[in-house]
Amino acid sequence: MLTSEIANEIVKETSLRINRNVNIMNNEGVIIAARDSSRVGRIHEGAIEVLKRGETLIIPSEQNETWRGAQSGINLPIVFQERVLGVIGITGDPDDIGDLGGLVKMTTELMIKQEFIASQMEWRQRTKEMIIEELLKTAPSYDQITRGLNILQLQLQPPFIILIIQIKERSIPNQILINKLEDVVGQGNGIIGFININRLFIGITEVSEKNNHNQFDKIYHLLKRLHIKFRMSYSLPFYQIEEFNQSYLDCDLALNISDDSKELVSFGNLEAKAFIYQINRKEAKRFFHRVKENLSKSEIQTLEAFFSANLNIQKTAEALFVHRNTLIYRLQRIMEKTGYNPKNFQDALTLRIALWLIEKLKNDS
Repeated sequence: MLTSEIANEIVKETSLRINRNVNIMNNEGVIIAARDSSRVGRIHEGAIEVLKRGETLIIPSEQNETWRGAQSGINLPIVFQERVLGVIGITGDPDDIGDLGGLVKMTTELMIKQEFIASQMEWRQRTKEMIIEELLKTAPSYDQITRGLNILQLQLQPPFIILIIQIKERSIPNQILINKLEDVVGQGNGIIGFININRLFIGITEVSEKNNHNQFDKIYHLLKRLHIKFRMSYSLPFYQIEEFNQSYLDCDLALNISDDSKELVSFGNLEAKAFIYQINRKEAKRFFHRVKENLSKSEIQTLEAFFSANLNIQKTAEALFVHRNTLIYRLQRIMEKTGYNPKNFQDALTLRIALWLIEKLKNDS
């Protein structure tokens, strides 16, 4: 735990603040960091005495020769979780050092504690990301998932829901963002981790219809407060761990087939369109050409607006900035060209599918 990297950082920070030589000795009494680098690697007998007794050792100038490798000053035990990890030595007249020793010891132990917390968080996050990676495989190892969950003392209880956050711009570090999201989701209520540098996975457990959208809203508004540019999609609820892979693919598809300006996307709202996107390309072309060959770009735009307005003629006319009669004429022309009446539900459904296929084939090309 008391590595040479941490020891050197402690020496650097404390030496600058108190303008004195500081040494760090490990639990064998070897100097592993010092302002005077020539002393690194030497045995410090004063430190060995501190390690034996677990108490501070003051070495006056007249006793320098008594302790091999030591100089006059104060040597204090570095204690963490009731264990002596090493010794910190401050060179100088003990009378001049005064309370500096206690302050340096406190600073050192605080830095070690912070390093320990950071390493624990990093280790836990790596374990979470291992579990996520396994969950998203087509053939996951349930033994690995169970071992990881046991280590973290987490449980995955159905029903589940997945959220995917595609990040466009941010300035916040990964771990801080994850910590804030975990505060929103609730400790133990899910598992969060980065899949790649710009894609974040959130798996929420024991979801309920009542709380789902409340959590989505909280996550959405957190990302907005953090000034993150993002798009987020969420899956339908599911009940089997084996379904994590397909639900992730659903979220990914939802992001790909929805309007790029839309920040929050529900796969459930796009399920019919998603089904069309999974049709075989050859079959898609056959159906597509039955409709597309007879429609102009303007007529396709008219149909898109008409369907977005739920077949409401007045709202469509307002969205297109045309007169109601002009719109009715356009819809009549579309019916004459294709044989499908956009104002009839069954025919409108056929035309809606055709427009999705136009979009699919354009994206596939």
